[in-house]
Amino acid sequence: MTPSLPDDDVLVCRCQEVTRGQIRCAVHNGARTLRDVKLHTQAMMGLCQGRTCTRHIAREISALTSVDEAQLLPRTARPPVRPVPVQALAGEGGATSDGGA
Repeated sequence: MTPSLPDDDVLVCRCQEVTRGQIRCAVHNGARTLRDVKLHTQAMMGLCQGRTCTRHIAREISALTSVDEAQLLPRTARPPVRPVPVQALAGEGGATSDGGA
């Protein structure tokens, strides 16, 4: 039998190492949306950009505030933006559609 962790010590956002206790604290201090929790804790800002933890955080906010979880989740996925060279947009610079062959 493995020892169990207290609920507040469980990692919810593994990328930023944000615990359930930190999320609860943010909600108790006024965070009511995913954006609020992100600003208070930096959760959802790691390498996965919230793909792993967003639903868990929404569930936690919903449980603590009685706001419907569906209202908290983003309606569309918003992938991270990357800089693109102008040549790539213009179709120049060696980028080919046939895989470079």
